[in-house]
Amino acid sequence: MTMKYNTRSTIYIWCPKSTLRGRFYSAIYMIILAITFQACDEFVAVDVPKNQLIASGVFEEKATANAAMTDIYSKIRDFGLLTGTQMGLSHTLGLYADELVFYGTAQNGNTAFYTNTLVASSIEIRNIWNLSYNQIYAANSVIAGVAGAVKLPQSDKDALKGEALFVRALLHFYLTNIYGGIPYITTTDYEQNRKVSRTSVNAVYDLAKADLNAAIALLPNTYNGAGRTRPNKFAAYALLARVCLYAGAWEESSNAASAVLNNTVLYPFETDLNKIFLKESSSTIWQLSPKSPTGNTNEAATFIFTSTPPALSAMNKDLVLAFEAGDQRAVKWVKIITNGGSRWYHPFKYKKKTNTGTVENSIIFRVGELYLIRAEARARAGELIGAKGDLNVIRTTAGLGNTTALTQEELLTAILQERRVELFTEFGHRFFDLKRFNQINPVLSVSKSGWDSTDVLFPIPETEIDLNGTLAPQNPGY
Repeated sequence: MTMKYNTRSTIYIWCPKSTLRGRFYSAIYMIILAITFQACDEFVAVDVPKNQLIASGVFEEKATANAAMTDIYSKIRDFGLLTGTQMGLSHTLGLYADELVFYGTAQNGNTAFYTNTLVASSIEIRNIWNLSYNQIYAANSVIAGVAGAVKLPQSDKDALKGEALFVRALLHFYLTNIYGGIPYITTTDYEQNRKVSRTSVNAVYDLAKADLNAAIALLPNTYNGAGRTRPNKFAAYALLARVCLYAGAWEESSNAASAVLNNTVLYPFETDLNKIFLKESSSTIWQLSPKSPTGNTNEAATFIFTSTPPALSAMNKDLVLAFEAGDQRAVKWVKIITNGGSRWYHPFKYKKKTNTGTVENSIIFRVGELYLIRAEARARAGELIGAKGDLNVIRTTAGLGNTTALTQEELLTAILQERRVELFTEFGHRFFDLKRFNQINPVLSVSKSGWDSTDVLFPIPETEIDLNGTLAPQNPGY
């Protein structure tokens, strides 16, 4: 076993090569050095000593226990699936579907997403998998840590466990929607994780629902601290509504969405499009604060450009044309950059690119999505009047008239369209929606020259299958 010894902080760090099997580090190291994930030299077939896995003293104190959890959020913000950088899903799935056009160089890691030429050996695919399971392992470490704490008050233990369960469900939800069946990791125990197999998508949804229902029972109604940066009970309801929608549990999805939408004291719907993405927005359910105390979002840095042609990406003109005449989202959330007779467009939901004072946070869940979730759940359940009402809330805010859809089929088509222009470049909604509505091959085979029907899933990283054969077979097409 390779052990690394840090003489300054007197900490042992143990690293297996496979991240799915867990990057084991001590919680003391996690606090002192902000959970800096270490490079790993080799995989070893022995477990980490339990006294080095979690230093129990960390979870006996409220301040350090909270620091362990908040650092997970910082890693989610900066790395992996939900980062607002160019390698997060908001950008990569925008390129992979039909929201964005790529202008970067061939050497840029986004190229394969735009051309739909992902391969199982690519570092980009490996990083998505590894970073996600790193964050899941960290969440499981918090769950284990607070369970063993003696001095930490029960209310704090409950809240921390609830947050960690929420994070665990959130990351598994995204992983299963891009990779298909995946392992659902619920422990830090190496022997259980070393030969874990893939779980079906439906089983992942069931496990996520169980985690979220447990989180709802543990989390407080209010937020821990300012800024809505720590998930509360209603953030868990919001994710539950989404998971149930994807799982086809219409009533459960509608009820979970209503649990949020009915709380008009905490979540009065913001009708000013200019304010929805500000850090103080009343429509925000959960958001991540910037890395710098005076900084703004990674999303703004990724999407905003001022010179042409764009150095990275721009909005697909088909998306720009998808907005109805009079839709104020096309005015407030889309920026036109001109050069002579040419025009380019970039997402302008986040408007502050400079570090001159924080005015915007990265919003993960907001009320607008919950109205669209409930509209779809109601429409699929045959509750057309309620579905129309929810859809019209979003349309009215955008400056549009009520929907003209009459039948269930027409209403579902209208909801898919509304999701396209409301949730664009937000964590891959467009890609996932096309899959859920069985429209992905008809749409992307026309709009994307490199699209193949097997592109509905990413490949499982080749290195992970080599290390753990139970992850085979590889997804079709790879």
